[in-house]
Amino acid sequence: MRIRDSALATSWVARTAAALIVVALAIRAVLAFGGFFYWDDLILIGRAGTQSLLSLSYLFDDHDGHVMPGAFLVAGAITRLAPLEWVWPALSLVVLQLLASLAVLRTLHVIVGWRPVVLLPLTFFLFTPLGVPGFAWWAAALNSLPMLAALAWVVGDAIMLVRTENQRYAATGLLVYVGGLLFFEKAAVIPFVAFAVVCALAHVTSQGSVADAWRRGQRLWVPALVVTALWAVVYLVVVDQKRWSGDVAMTLELLGRSVTHGIVPGLVGGPWDWQRWAPASPWGTPPVAVMVLGWVALAAVVAVSFARKRRIGVVWLLAVGYAVACQIPIYLMRSSQFTALELAQTLRYLPDLVVVLTLLAAVGLCAPNRPGPRWLVASRGRSVVIATLVAFFIASSLYSTTTFLASWRDNPARGYLQNAQAGLAGAAQRSSAPMLDQEADPMVLQRVVGPENRASHMFALLRDRPEFAGATTDLRMLDSAGRVVDAQVTWVRSIAQGPQPNCGYLVQPDLPVRMPLDGPLLPADWTAEINYLANSDGSMMMSLSEGGEVKVPVRPGLNRVFVRLAGAGNAIDVRANTAALSVCIASGPVGFLAPKLPQRG
Repeated sequence: MRIRDSALATSWVARTAAALIVVALAIRAVLAFGGFFYWDDLILIGRAGTQSLLSLSYLFDDHDGHVMPGAFLVAGAITRLAPLEWVWPALSLVVLQLLASLAVLRTLHVIVGWRPVVLLPLTFFLFTPLGVPGFAWWAAALNSLPMLAALAWVVGDAIMLVRTENQRYAATGLLVYVGGLLFFEKAAVIPFVAFAVVCALAHVTSQGSVADAWRRGQRLWVPALVVTALWAVVYLVVVDQKRWSGDVAMTLELLGRSVTHGIVPGLVGGPWDWQRWAPASPWGTPPVAVMVLGWVALAAVVAVSFARKRRIGVVWLLAVGYAVACQIPIYLMRSSQFTALELAQTLRYLPDLVVVLTLLAAVGLCAPNRPGPRWLVASRGRSVVIATLVAFFIASSLYSTTTFLASWRDNPARGYLQNAQAGLAGAAQRSSAPMLDQEADPMVLQRVVGPENRASHMFALLRDRPEFAGATTDLRMLDSAGRVVDAQVTWVRSIAQGPQPNCGYLVQPDLPVRMPLDGPLLPADWTAEINYLANSDGSMMMSLSEGGEVKVPVRPGLNRVFVRLAGAGNAIDVRANTAALSVCIASGPVGFLAPKLPQRG
């Protein structure tokens, strides 16, 4: 009869765990498909469209301090298959979240078994808003979700290795660890977390010492440390170390803000409210009520855990230690006197902390009970209280997730990219002339990430579009909403009148010329309107006095061409490439592109 009851209990807990994962996955699917490409996503798209996916320069690029060849490869493959189609990135988010959830459930089962209490840490992992920002942003999720799955899996393998000394757990654990590293360099913490959890579990259950944990698991620990050292060398070679600020004061302020406005409210399903200044990502702005509630809940859990469990102190020390250690390197890299404290409230640096807290909670539940007050003993009343608190946590978390989605959807990239795709397809049908390359609207992607903010990179993989070139006879541009419109050159500067009567500036293969401007130009991407008369087909090379050359095709007769010139200076240098070519160039404007004003009747 006991065996049957145990089997029924196991079946009930397993089914409930599966149901929780399905519900949480449905919520995350709504979040994923309700989002869109944002910032770094477009950088990944631009690189995938202009580089070989298997080249070292693509896979091992210093992406804002990250080394992530696995993430680059996955993003590149999805982008190549369906350029700028959000459905496939969204589906990849759901699949990766499923893998992470199953890995966490597997390790919780390894630690706790199919006892009903396993549902408590699982519920926290599945629903807490602390993992939501790192999930919704595709580029961030390609880092964090594979790491979360690897972290949970390796911890489970490490526990099984120490328990059974079956070497297959060492092999699979090492393989999964390497896979996690390929997606996120932060995965280097995995063997250290695994060792800490194994030691904590042995401590609370009195089933071994630190020395035993090392000895029984050294087939995993030693190779993992070797891999970590090798990956550290790769990281130091790839990443520009000058980005480390060393601003300790700002780092501590960011750490404190992440605790008070992020972690603590997240323990009770906060922050409830989010703010956003586009194009920045949302950051949590928890009301005082949820912050106070978070501290009260934390104090209550600490008090109850010490009242109910023995040898629980090490679990809390590890939880606090990891909460600090997992954030300090990031803030040292990101912080400076110009850093806003709201960076710590974006919560996107906390998904791995969620997994660690989940696993440590499971370890704490394995600690032996103290003979305590009756209200801590299993009873119907205690079950009702726990169920009520869990229901409140889920409801609070769902509210925070809903308000996050409302803020996350306020994304100017959606309309811009959709308009651009339709406009570029129409432009290709109307004219065979190329379009001048240009930067995207700064609300979508700013020039600090150039050249990935250029249309030639962002839309490189689209089939229905004009070619992008340095010169064109049909001047069109993408406006701030992404629409393709006719354009004109603003008169920031103008080319001075040339010295040759009835010709202006005469350009021939053996006669390069310098065309002065009526004032200097600062470094930028400028557009010159070139009105010319040529005797034959051919090409010229043009450049600002401080800038790179652009090849400009010319046709016989009186024509006009628009040339994109990057650089600075007070003149335009011109030379002919084609033998026997003679070109007369008249005065014209040099400035920025602007939508063409309608002609007045």
